[in-house]
Amino acid sequence: MPWIDGGYALARWLTGNATDAEDVLQDACARAWAALGSYAGGSARAWFLAIVRNCAYTWLARNRPHALEYTDDPAATEAERGIELPGYAPQPPVPPEALAIEQADRERLAAAVAALPPVFRETLVLREFHALGYREIAELTGVPVGTVMSRLARARSRLIADLGGSPA
Repeated sequence: MPWIDGGYALARWLTGNATDAEDVLQDACARAWAALGSYAGGSARAWFLAIVRNCAYTWLARNRPHALEYTDDPAATEAERGIELPGYAPQPPVPPEALAIEQADRERLAAAVAALPPVFRETLVLREFHALGYREIAELTGVPVGTVMSRLARARSRLIADLGGSPA
Protein backbone atom coordinates (compact mmCIF):
# COMPACT_ATOMS: atom_id res chain seq x y z
CA MET A 1 0.00 0.00 0.00
CA PRO A 2 1.40 3.36 -0.95
CA TRP A 3 -0.16 5.04 2.12
CA ILE A 4 1.71 3.09 4.80
CA ASP A 5 4.16 5.95 5.42
CA GLY A 6 1.31 8.45 5.73
CA GLY A 7 -0.55 6.11 8.06
CA TYR A 8 2.54 5.71 10.21
CA ALA A 9 3.07 9.47 10.37
CA LEU A 10 -0.56 10.05 11.40
CA ALA A 11 -0.36 7.31 14.04
CA ARG A 12 2.88 8.77 15.34
CA TRP A 13 1.36 12.24 15.68
CA LEU A 14 -1.71 10.87 17.43
CA THR A 15 0.11 8.50 19.80
CA GLY A 16 3.22 10.59 20.37
CA ASN A 17 5.90 7.97 19.79
CA ALA A 18 7.23 5.52 17.22
CA THR A 19 6.65 2.26 19.09
CA ASP A 20 2.98 2.96 19.77
CA ALA A 21 2.53 4.17 16.19
CA GLU A 22 3.89 0.86 14.89
CA ASP A 23 1.35 -1.05 17.01
CA VAL A 24 -1.47 1.16 15.75
CA LEU A 25 -0.36 0.83 12.13
CA GLN A 26 -0.12 -2.95 12.39
CA ASP A 27 -3.68 -3.10 13.74
CA ALA A 28 -4.86 -0.66 11.06
CA CYS A 29 -3.32 -2.72 8.25
CA ALA A 30 -4.99 -5.86 9.56
CA ARG A 31 -8.34 -4.08 9.76
CA ALA A 32 -7.92 -2.56 6.29
CA TRP A 33 -7.09 -5.97 4.83
CA ALA A 34 -10.14 -7.51 6.51
CA ALA A 35 -12.40 -4.68 5.30
CA LEU A 36 -11.01 -4.52 1.77
CA GLY A 37 -14.02 -6.38 0.37
CA SER A 38 -16.40 -3.79 1.80
CA TYR A 39 -14.49 -0.77 0.43
CA ALA A 40 -17.13 1.33 -1.30
CA GLY A 41 -14.91 3.52 -3.46
CA GLY A 42 -13.84 7.11 -3.08
CA SER A 43 -10.42 8.14 -1.87
CA ALA A 44 -8.57 5.00 -0.82
CA ARG A 45 -6.01 7.14 0.98
CA ALA A 46 -8.66 8.85 3.10
CA TRP A 47 -10.30 5.46 3.76
CA PHE A 48 -7.01 4.01 5.01
CA LEU A 49 -6.19 7.08 7.10
CA ALA A 50 -9.66 6.86 8.66
CA ILE A 51 -8.88 3.29 9.70
CA VAL A 52 -5.53 4.41 11.13
CA ARG A 53 -7.25 7.25 13.00
CA ASN A 54 -9.89 4.95 14.46
CA CYS A 55 -7.28 2.39 15.47
CA ALA A 56 -5.18 5.11 17.10
CA TYR A 57 -8.10 6.41 19.15
CA THR A 58 -9.08 2.87 20.16
CA TRP A 59 -5.48 2.16 21.17
CA LEU A 60 -5.23 5.44 23.09
CA ALA A 61 -8.50 4.78 24.92
CA ARG A 62 -7.25 1.33 25.95
CA ASN A 63 -3.70 2.28 26.85
CA ARG A 64 -3.76 5.96 27.74
CA PRO A 65 -7.27 7.11 28.63
CA HIS A 66 -5.91 10.36 30.07
CA ALA A 67 -4.63 11.31 26.60
CA LEU A 68 -8.20 11.66 25.35
CA GLU A 69 -9.44 14.03 28.03
CA TYR A 70 -11.01 17.24 26.75
CA THR A 71 -10.77 20.39 28.77
CA ASP A 72 -11.29 24.13 28.51
CA ASP A 73 -7.59 24.74 29.15
CA PRO A 74 -5.65 22.09 27.20
CA ALA A 75 -2.33 23.87 27.73
CA ALA A 76 -2.70 23.31 31.46
CA THR A 77 -3.62 19.62 31.17
CA GLU A 78 -1.48 18.31 28.31
CA ALA A 79 2.13 17.49 29.07
CA GLU A 80 4.75 19.02 26.84
CA ARG A 81 6.22 16.30 24.62
CA GLY A 82 9.08 16.66 22.20
CA ILE A 83 8.41 14.90 18.90
CA GLU A 84 11.04 14.99 16.24
CA LEU A 85 9.76 15.51 12.71
CA PRO A 86 11.00 12.72 10.41
CA GLY A 87 12.44 13.38 6.98
CA TYR A 88 14.02 16.79 7.39
CA ALA A 89 17.71 16.12 6.87
CA PRO A 90 19.51 19.36 5.93
CA GLN A 91 21.55 19.50 2.73
CA PRO A 92 25.33 19.98 3.15
CA PRO A 93 27.22 22.26 3.25
CA VAL A 94 25.13 24.13 5.77
CA PRO A 95 26.94 25.98 8.54
CA PRO A 96 26.63 24.34 11.97
CA GLU A 97 24.93 27.44 13.37
CA ALA A 98 22.21 27.21 10.74
CA LEU A 99 21.75 23.51 11.52
CA ALA A 100 21.34 24.28 15.21
CA ILE A 101 18.76 26.97 14.47
CA GLU A 102 16.83 24.67 12.10
CA GLN A 103 16.83 21.88 14.68
CA ALA A 104 15.59 24.23 17.39
CA ASP A 105 12.84 25.50 15.07
CA ARG A 106 11.75 21.93 14.25
CA GLU A 107 11.68 21.05 17.93
CA ARG A 108 9.64 24.16 18.77
CA LEU A 109 7.16 23.40 15.98
CA ALA A 110 6.87 19.73 16.96
CA ALA A 111 6.31 20.68 20.61
CA ALA A 112 3.71 23.29 19.63
CA VAL A 113 1.83 20.79 17.45
CA ALA A 114 2.03 18.13 20.16
CA ALA A 115 0.64 20.60 22.72
CA LEU A 116 -2.51 21.21 20.66
CA PRO A 117 -5.74 19.56 21.85
CA PRO A 118 -6.21 16.20 20.07
CA VAL A 119 -9.02 17.38 17.77
CA PHE A 120 -7.01 20.41 16.62
CA ARG A 121 -3.78 18.41 16.25
CA GLU A 122 -5.54 15.71 14.25
CA THR A 123 -7.12 18.22 11.85
CA LEU A 124 -3.86 20.14 11.40
CA VAL A 125 -1.83 16.99 10.75
CA LEU A 126 -4.35 15.64 8.23
CA ARG A 127 -4.46 18.97 6.35
CA GLU A 128 -0.88 20.20 6.52
CA PHE A 129 1.16 16.99 6.66
CA HIS A 130 -1.10 14.66 4.65
CA ALA A 131 -2.58 17.30 2.31
CA LEU A 132 -6.14 16.02 2.67
CA GLY A 133 -8.93 18.31 1.55
CA TYR A 134 -11.55 19.71 3.90
CA ARG A 135 -14.20 17.26 2.68
CA GLU A 136 -11.87 14.28 3.08
CA ILE A 137 -11.05 15.35 6.63
CA ALA A 138 -14.75 15.89 7.35
CA GLU A 139 -15.58 12.37 6.12
CA LEU A 140 -12.63 10.88 7.97
CA THR A 141 -13.43 12.54 11.30
CA GLY A 142 -17.22 12.46 10.99
CA VAL A 143 -17.75 16.21 11.46
CA PRO A 144 -19.13 18.89 9.12
CA VAL A 145 -16.78 20.73 6.77
CA GLY A 146 -17.36 23.95 8.73
CA THR A 147 -16.11 22.27 11.88
CA VAL A 148 -12.98 21.12 10.05
CA MET A 149 -12.36 24.68 8.88
CA SER A 150 -12.94 26.05 12.37
CA ARG A 151 -10.63 23.49 13.99
CA LEU A 152 -7.94 24.18 11.43
CA ALA A 153 -8.19 27.94 11.96
CA ARG A 154 -8.01 27.51 15.73
CA ALA A 155 -5.06 25.11 15.47
CA ARG A 156 -3.16 27.54 13.24
CA SER A 157 -4.00 30.44 15.53
CA ARG A 158 -2.73 28.55 18.59
CA LEU A 159 0.45 27.59 16.75
CA ILE A 160 1.09 31.20 15.79
CA ALA A 161 0.54 32.29 19.38
CA ASP A 162 2.72 29.51 20.81
CA LEU A 163 5.51 30.24 18.35
CA GLY A 164 5.60 33.93 19.11
CA GLY A 165 3.02 35.47 16.81
CA SER A 166 0.07 37.57 17.89
CA PRO A 167 -3.22 35.64 17.14
CA ALA A 168 -5.04 33.43 19.67
